[in-house]
Amino acid sequence: MSGKNLRPGQKAPRSGQYEIKGVRGGSTGKERTVVKGEPLPPTPQSGQSYKLVDPTKNGAGKK
Repeated sequence: MSGKNLRPGQKAPRSGQYEIKGVRGGSTGKERTVVKGEPLPPTPQSGQSYKLVDPTKNGAGKK
């Protein structure tokens, strides 16, 4: 999906499931659902980041 990791507090570029990545970039197995334009929530540990793993597929909000 998205090639870059995002930091807590950054605005989500797309709606979908964001996986929390470990300090060294490994998978934590935890995900958060975030709506496009909303800030990514705080992570459980300092230094963790987010990666989009499952973008929303519906056309909600589109005309």
